[in-house]
Amino acid sequence: MIRIIPADKRHFSDFEWLKTYWLFSFYDYYDQGNTGFGTLRVFNDDAVEPGKGFPAHPHLGLR
Repeated sequence: MIRIIPADKRHFSDFEWLKTYWLFSFYDYYDQGNTGFGTLRVFNDDAVEPGKGFPAHPHLGLR
């Protein structure tokens, strides 16, 4: 079943250099009803400051 989450209901995180809306559970945001998408880990709507970003990094549970 497809569940539509309107933009104003998505989880928002502001890391100063990164402003992001998460469409399902990720990192410190957990929504029990929004998990279990197989190998897909994230689906974000991100705005990254010009010239910023983050280095390569591991994700828990990935091998």
